[in-house]
Amino acid sequence: MDVFRNQNENMSIKKIEAEEFLKLAESIPVIDVRSPKEYITGHIPGAVNIPIFDDNERIVVGTKYKKEGSIPAIIEGLKLTGPSMSSKLELALKSAGNGKLLVHCWRGGMRSEAMAWLFSLGGIETEVLEGGYKSYRNYILNSLSEQRKMIVLGGMTGSGKTHILRFLSGYGQQVIDLEALASHKGSAFGSLGQSPQPSTEQFANNLFNECNQLTKDLPLWVEDESRNIGTVFIPDSFYLNMQNTWTIVLIMDVRTRLPRLMEEYSTYPAESLKTAILKISKRLGGDNTRDALKAVEDGNIARAIEITLCYYDKAYMFGLKKKSSRNLIYVETDSDDIEINALKILDAAQKIVW
Repeated sequence: MDVFRNQNENMSIKKIEAEEFLKLAESIPVIDVRSPKEYITGHIPGAVNIPIFDDNERIVVGTKYKKEGSIPAIIEGLKLTGPSMSSKLELALKSAGNGKLLVHCWRGGMRSEAMAWLFSLGGIETEVLEGGYKSYRNYILNSLSEQRKMIVLGGMTGSGKTHILRFLSGYGQQVIDLEALASHKGSAFGSLGQSPQPSTEQFANNLFNECNQLTKDLPLWVEDESRNIGTVFIPDSFYLNMQNTWTIVLIMDVRTRLPRLMEEYSTYPAESLKTAILKISKRLGGDNTRDALKAVEDGNIARAIEITLCYYDKAYMFGLKKKSSRNLIYVETDSDDIEINALKILDAAQKIVW
């Protein structure tokens, strides 16, 4: 809650809309003055957190505002923040290499205005985001909902889709790695070897940041995904666009896919693999789950992968039925060579008529 909104209308603060704010953010540092918890939940990529209140102080001031009104809340806020104002200004001076900063709070109210005033005391030229982080979120979600040329690369688990997309990126194609943004590979095994996942909110922020750097006239390549990648959910409108656009599906035999999966997963501890198998035990069924766990215990990772692939292959083919057959292009291959398959995919893409 921004309890200080509109309490100092006489302060001369320049406020700018989200679109202009983000353009300026390409060359001017962004300071997020919300509490650490707000920042961690979701923030503008690259923004530095210099909170006017810590998490506990924010609760104290918010409670004071609800019970006693704005003036008592402002006085309480001044009592809490007064001793730390000098250190906040020092942090701002370190961030403002060119003498300029962009500042925002939750709704563009008194928190950002107060910090803009403080920074101005240090000679920093400051501009505030009109409507705050809330307006930024509305802007990026609207942007992500826009229709754009998109090609989805599909294929069953182990087809090397992520590697193919990286090759295409090096080949001059516009690619966004959704799984890298989500820190998850999309299956029950997807968290293995990955850093903690961002919040769904931060994922959308990062996704917009990637999209905003691309040319809208050229197609964007992404990997075929479920609505959720681990605990992260793809924005609804962006996901709907993925479902309704062209999908090129790489068809590869399980025996061709197995070596890559063995190389990727055989290095993980047996207990980690067993935990991942148990996550899908209801879908695998009792017998398959037992056999897969036994295979891992015996060190027969290939057998365990084959068992789980039966489930994932069926699930993926079922998912394809939800897409329009008119937008599906199938590419068969008997090779797991990334370059060979990437060039086949690229050749298939040349046939797409927008």
